Amino acid sequence: MLGPSAHSDTFARDHLPPTEQWPDFPLDGFSYPDRVNVGVELTDAIVETGMGDNIALIGNGRRRTYKELADWTNRLAHVLVDDLGVRPGNRILIRSANNPAMVACWLAATKAGAVVVNTMPMLRAAELGKIVDKAEIALALCDTRLMDEMTACAKTSKHLKSVVGFDGTSNHDAELDRLALEKSVKFEAVRTGRDDVALLGFTSGTTGEPKATMHFHRDLLIIADGYAREVLDVTPDDIFVGSPPLAFTFGLGGLAVFPLRFGATATLLEDASPANLISIIEDYKATICFTAPTAYRTLLKAIDDGANMLSLRAAVSAGEALPAPVYDEWIAKTGKPMLDGIGATEMLHIFISNRLDDHRPACTGKVVFGYEARIVDDAGQELPRGEIGKLAVRGPTGCRYLADDRQSDYVQDGWNLTGDSFTMDADGYLYFAARSDDMIISSGYNIAGPEVEAALLSHAAVMECAVIGSPNEDRGEIVEAHVVLAPGWAADDPMKKALQDHVKAAIAPYKYPRSIKFAASLPKTQTGKIQRFRLRD
Repeated sequence: MLGPSAHSDTFARDHLPPTEQWPDFPLDGFSYPDRVNVGVELTDAIVETGMGDNIALIGNGRRRTYKELADWTNRLAHVLVDDLGVRPGNRILIRSANNPAMVACWLAATKAGAVVVNTMPMLRAAELGKIVDKAEIALALCDTRLMDEMTACAKTSKHLKSVVGFDGTSNHDAELDRLALEKSVKFEAVRTGRDDVALLGFTSGTTGEPKATMHFHRDLLIIADGYAREVLDVTPDDIFVGSPPLAFTFGLGGLAVFPLRFGATATLLEDASPANLISIIEDYKATICFTAPTAYRTLLKAIDDGANMLSLRAAVSAGEALPAPVYDEWIAKTGKPMLDGIGATEMLHIFISNRLDDHRPACTGKVVFGYEARIVDDAGQELPRGEIGKLAVRGPTGCRYLADDRQSDYVQDGWNLTGDSFTMDADGYLYFAARSDDMIISSGYNIAGPEVEAALLSHAAVMECAVIGSPNEDRGEIVEAHVVLAPGWAADDPMKKALQDHVKAAIAPYKYPRSIKFAASLPKTQTGKIQRFRLRD
């Protein structure tokens, strides 16, 4: 039974899946009032506890206290409501790299009762358009440095009516910032319900119609009060750093929700290259790092070159399986734990993890507080311990797709089927085996092969193609394209470069094929279906 709502725009609640298709939500240990606004809980509520002078955000050469963040977000919320006409329940898209201004816009929109859709700066107009259409978004807030694709999207959109720029460099030299400077630092936040949708998380790697996961205000608090409290034991003295985009729930949790829930500090990097991560860890004595195994390999090389990582008390690894040699080398060189874990956009954040005092190589750990897991066969029957099967999970967060028939694929008999294959030992430790589908996981990004194929096929030289994931020591997997060229085109290195550039221009650049192999034909079934498994073999 859903609690009270403050949304006058009821789009989100109207498009929740039928309750009979929801997973079970055991909420033992988690209790919130009927009315709660996560934007307030992460800013003004922290100030009221006496931590207003704590540093909340570091980024773009500035440090901001919780009091400054509360004032900033209240001014922005006034602009959204007073000048831009935002009503509770309206969807707002935010387009930005990881910086304090993006966090401020997200918090301000949340305070105004909006449903926020955070997006990556690499997305192109066509990709943004799919998100806008799915969520029926009328307003976008965009870093002025990234306006081109956003305005291109607006020109052809039947929903997107307004794109308002903000200054991601935090110099407050853009329309949104100028309007905010005239506003009061006091804002009466919308008294949203704990079961009001606060966030739409679009799954990375979605092919075809994008999937949007719907998360309530309570869900954003649960991941902090569960995983961050139990597994990371966050304190106000912690300083977070990491590489995942805030547009992904892994990044939003690890680099915004978790530190802000406990009065800690988030350092935000627009360019979260391993070199910059090293610099932040050394300069600010970061204590908790969120990134993928690929980056940890680079950090290990930096340690050999004299970098000091000793301030880190927890290195969280997710996005792809953590190789045992990386885990072993990290512990050998730092003496600190590396915590492998698994999460999902559908589940909002990490639900299985190693612990600071209980971790082991090539193991994903045990369920986080509040969650249950079991390994099942294709019929949903639980398998004996030690057998490989599908991972099924349930807990205080879970999958609710926005108006999507695929809800019944992900949720079955009250359990979330994550699409991963695992084993569980007699003591409840879980071990990753493989993705159950053909998603390519490269450096922590999920990439759908058919989307890359579609981009390649839009080039005049490509007659046929098939995209697979190819094992790679540094990235886990890379996107590998097998291409049959049309007559008259040369199968040479310049053509490979041209195809790679073409894909980068058509879809988010990180999805481009790092390996291209030309072929005279592709293996197919008698019905003409490409046999990708033969390409992998």
